[in-house]
Amino acid sequence: MPVPALPRLGLGCAPLANLYHAVSEEDAEATVAAAFDASGGAPTYLDTAPHYGLGRSEERLGRALAGRDRDTYLLSTKVGRRLRDLAPGETPDGQGFTDSPDRARVWDFTADGIRATLEGSLERLGVDAVDIVYLHDVEDHLREVYAEGFPALAELRDQGVVKAIGFGMNYSGVMARLVADLDVDVVLCAGRWTLLERTALDDLLPQCERRGTQVVVGGVYNSGLLADPRPGAPYNYAAAPPELLRRALDMAAVCAEFGVPLRAAALRFPFAHPSVACALVGAASAAEVRDNAAMFDHDIPDELWPALVERGLLDEDVPLPLTGRPAAHGGAGPRPASGAGE
Repeated sequence: MPVPALPRLGLGCAPLANLYHAVSEEDAEATVAAAFDASGGAPTYLDTAPHYGLGRSEERLGRALAGRDRDTYLLSTKVGRRLRDLAPGETPDGQGFTDSPDRARVWDFTADGIRATLEGSLERLGVDAVDIVYLHDVEDHLREVYAEGFPALAELRDQGVVKAIGFGMNYSGVMARLVADLDVDVVLCAGRWTLLERTALDDLLPQCERRGTQVVVGGVYNSGLLADPRPGAPYNYAAAPPELLRRALDMAAVCAEFGVPLRAAALRFPFAHPSVACALVGAASAAEVRDNAAMFDHDIPDELWPALVERGLLDEDVPLPLTGRPAAHGGAGPRPASGAGE
């Protein structure tokens, strides 16, 4: 079964589950609607997981998708954490998500557990099937993944239950090993191939290029530092170290010389590698979706990228997302927006 053709920009739905702060039902529905509006008639890609708010992301996404033509969107979720009801006296462990339902997560990579987890996701999402299923955060469970988890997921693919399978996590080296060893269609790599991090270029991306595995990049803003570099800005879900903050601020200054917001450069950069198919960006409001789409569409002159290299802000051997488009007005000043994906 062929891997679905992913759009260049997708919506990460973890924020819909009250990640770090409450999101109203109305804002969650408006966020999803804005993603459809921003897609311009192309299929909209939405990614979720049982882990996100103990099923709340899937439930809210399911309500927002109700009544929409199934051919207008691509949907991915994840397995590896099965949800169960709380036992008497237990309280939910939100793990960063606030006001979570009365459920608990259980690591489960058995064949029965993976099927049960996917069935629960389909029920919460209100759909008969999803397009992609990722094994989620498996870095500490590789024995179970090799022995049973991935074979169970591959069987679901062979049966036509899902179209594509892969892995989603923050550890590019682990995923590189999995891609080398297994028949992986697509991976979701968060935070390891960005303006600030090249780890995936040295391990995962070469393996994906050799194996023909598609790459979805998440965490293009490195959990916030590249979106708004300032003292106290988050990097990998903690306060950014001073040296990385300084580098992000320097990048923002160079981008400003070319009339390019740092967010726009951060969204465009990962596409320099040919294996990258999609950038997945989370949003908790319609305004954030519209801003992400505007940043993705922002015209970026080719001269920006070698300028970052010359200032020592990008390594000389990294691929650059050149388009053959020169800078206007000597490389300074804002540029008009171009079509998405350019």
